[in-house]
Amino acid sequence: MYYDIIELKYLEDYKLELIFETGEKGIVDLIEFPKMGGVFSRFADMNYFKQVFINKELGVLSWPDNVDIAPETIYSMATGKPLPAWMEE
Repeated sequence: MYYDIIELKYLEDYKLELIFETGEKGIVDLIEFPKMGGVFSRFADMNYFKQVFINKELGVLSWPDNVDIAPETIYSMATGKPLPAWMEE
């Protein structure tokens, strides 16, 4: 299960501070995402990365051109809680 992100604050480099609808708060460091390739290779351009916003309809981190990160991944990274079983390898 994941929860909508309601607040986002850019900190530095690839670090974002998030608050979820449950009141839980955490910091994610997305420094590894540009290395994943695909749509995330765009994160190598820091100007693009800093355009991050909350998609209010979905409650997820998003970037221009419909780029987003699975909400379960972000929730797990920010809170330290495990990913749902269906996402585990």
